Amino acid sequence: MSTTISLTQNSRTKRVRKICKSPGDYTLYGTGIAFRPYQDAPLQAIIESIVHHRGDTIVIIFPRQSGKDEFLLNLQLYLLDLYSVVPAAMVVVNPTYKPQTETALLRFDAALNRHPWTRGKWRKKGAYMRLLGHARCAFLSGDGKAAVVGATASLAIFVNEAQDVIASKYYKEFEPMLASTNATRIFAGTVWTTQTLLEQEKKHALEAEEADGRKRVFVIDANDVKKSVPWYGKHVANVIKKLGRQNPLVKTQYFNELIDAQAGMFNARRMALIATQDKKHDTPQAGSIYAFLVDVAGQDEAVMNDPGAELSNAGRDSVTLSIVEIDLSTIEIQSVPSYTVVHRQAWTGQNHLAIFGKLKSLANNWNMLYMVMDATGVGEGLWAMLDKALPGKIIPVKFSSKSKSEIGWAFLSIIETGRFHDATDHAGARKQYIACVSEIKPGPAKLLSWSVPETARDENGLLIHDDYLLADALVAKLDELSWYIGSKTTVIKTEFTE
Repeated sequence: MSTTISLTQNSRTKRVRKICKSPGDYTLYGTGIAFRPYQDAPLQAIIESIVHHRGDTIVIIFPRQSGKDEFLLNLQLYLLDLYSVVPAAMVVVNPTYKPQTETALLRFDAALNRHPWTRGKWRKKGAYMRLLGHARCAFLSGDGKAAVVGATASLAIFVNEAQDVIASKYYKEFEPMLASTNATRIFAGTVWTTQTLLEQEKKHALEAEEADGRKRVFVIDANDVKKSVPWYGKHVANVIKKLGRQNPLVKTQYFNELIDAQAGMFNARRMALIATQDKKHDTPQAGSIYAFLVDVAGQDEAVMNDPGAELSNAGRDSVTLSIVEIDLSTIEIQSVPSYTVVHRQAWTGQNHLAIFGKLKSLANNWNMLYMVMDATGVGEGLWAMLDKALPGKIIPVKFSSKSKSEIGWAFLSIIETGRFHDATDHAGARKQYIACVSEIKPGPAKLLSWSVPETARDENGLLIHDDYLLADALVAKLDELSWYIGSKTTVIKTEFTE
């Protein structure tokens, strides 16, 4: 880095020397916001690395909603003002342009307008660059399709939500921006999997720490934050109550616990949570509330043409029904019901018109409250018939990678909070759960891909399907409804006097 940005320069004004003295005072004076105690150590490490041209890699892992973005914003504003008297450049990277980079730009503009020392003095250069004096800050997207070649980062590069930035893109396109000055690198985010850019850089930074003893990795979890912000502890407690402590999102976003990118979706602990001492029943019980969960597969063409023909893919074309009993008692504590599968049924190789009649009859017999069903592709026709026959009771689901991911995450939350049980002890369903594997796709969408592999076979060599599992997972759509516990109307008599 050029000596023109040394803090000891004679060209520094008194005002700049005051800025240098305390970034905390600069932020407090300009915004009214004070850095929190757990932010002081990484703040000091970043400033020292930049001032002394160390080129350190600093890794900041803060839990979700603990002030990470605000911390980075105020630090970037401080640095831009501090180095505004000399040519200096910073780069801020976010995983996507819309909405993350756009949001970062809007917040930075607001901060520049709010601080009395920068208000009216900064300017734009193009859509993504902000200038103050001779210093500039470029906001770029780490999306795989974004064009970022040509920018430089002589002072520092900030990679926010680094767990969602594609590592290969960073090393190919962003790392070279630092070459001429060995600028400081700041990686910030929350824990996800071992394969992320954030985790890779954390590993390198820890190795550097061990070599020279200078701290570079700052990891704060929810327990640390609530010491400074008591209300944060209440927020996290509510999240745990809703999703469960072992939910992957809770583990990573609040407690910095790594998860596997690829793993069995239903491990022994989750299977134990699903197990119950309740008994299945083949007929409805008085006073109980029931919902139907239906996975629909296509009709085998061979059987459609010849009812006596052998199925070409037995099991593939099954329409599967899981009947769940809804327990409203958990609404008072968890705001949502609990569900227990009490009956399972499947129809293989049968015409959808015949299945329509059977589902309609069962719905009436069980006094079904709702039916959640797969209405994707071939399921659309069956859904249309049932929706017409049972108006207001059918909840259709169109499967896509996004919707299946959302259902998968929600289903895990229901299981983790102890609100889903299987009383049927169905061997086929159990095999499907155990065989199901999941993969978390890289990127900010956190897409969860989950299924039973097409080649999965049981101990007898028979293919394992996923129809019972998919039907059960549709319970996630019931959780989206508004539930309440009814009560008897109470009439209060009052006396009025003239």
